[in-house]
Amino acid sequence: MYNIAVILAGGIGARVGGNTPKQLLPLEDGHSVLEHAVNAFEQSPHIHEVCIVMHPDYIIHAEQMLLANAWQKVRHIIPGGKERWESSVNAIRAISEKNNCQSPVANRPNEVNLLLHDAARPFVSQDIIARVCEALELHEAVTVAIPSTDTVYEMADRRVARIPVRSTIMRAQTPQAFRLELIAEAYTKALGADICDKEACAACHLPATDDCGIVHEHMPNVPIYIVEGEEQNRKITFKEDI
Repeated sequence: MYNIAVILAGGIGARVGGNTPKQLLPLEDGHSVLEHAVNAFEQSPHIHEVCIVMHPDYIIHAEQMLLANAWQKVRHIIPGGKERWESSVNAIRAISEKNNCQSPVANRPNEVNLLLHDAARPFVSQDIIARVCEALELHEAVTVAIPSTDTVYEMADRRVARIPVRSTIMRAQTPQAFRLELIAEAYTKALGADICDKEACAACHLPATDDCGIVHEHMPNVPIYIVEGEEQNRKITFKEDI
């Protein structure tokens, strides 16, 4: 199998504050959030290519990082969309178009898998990446999650509507991984348009924040296998997280 990591860095991180997208902010070692995320997949022996989906206004920064870090696996730096799902679709389209959006990508063995990862999770471990890639040997759709340590409420009109059993609740992380053909078909069904038709997709709207949600809703017969994540694979959302 051929595994392509897609690093989703198309947002501006408004909840962090300031004028710089959170994926460009430096961590304690001086390297940016985005660099940490890319490095994790660059260093994994299970990953063959990396695609960075970047906010259009900041693509030059990703290109500068590519040169500064001498990344060997980064083959695509493409513009993201206004919403997260648009960034995912842009990546699926760019990779699929290498072979006319239809057949397997040229010169790559067996199935092509996409691992869609939030750049805002810079601490993803080599163990998580390995577990996801190993699970892809047997499953078409794989996600990462950790058990919830908190009780979760379902709300309606600012009131508790239901309290799910905590042992059945897991907190989603990334990467979320799929066969290329599967995730392309799921988004095509969700959009009601061929993902390779840019104009048709531009006119669409999805209330989706999660790629697994697209597969779960529009490909309900495909089971999504859960790989155990780690607390350190947390998401940077607020200024305090930096």
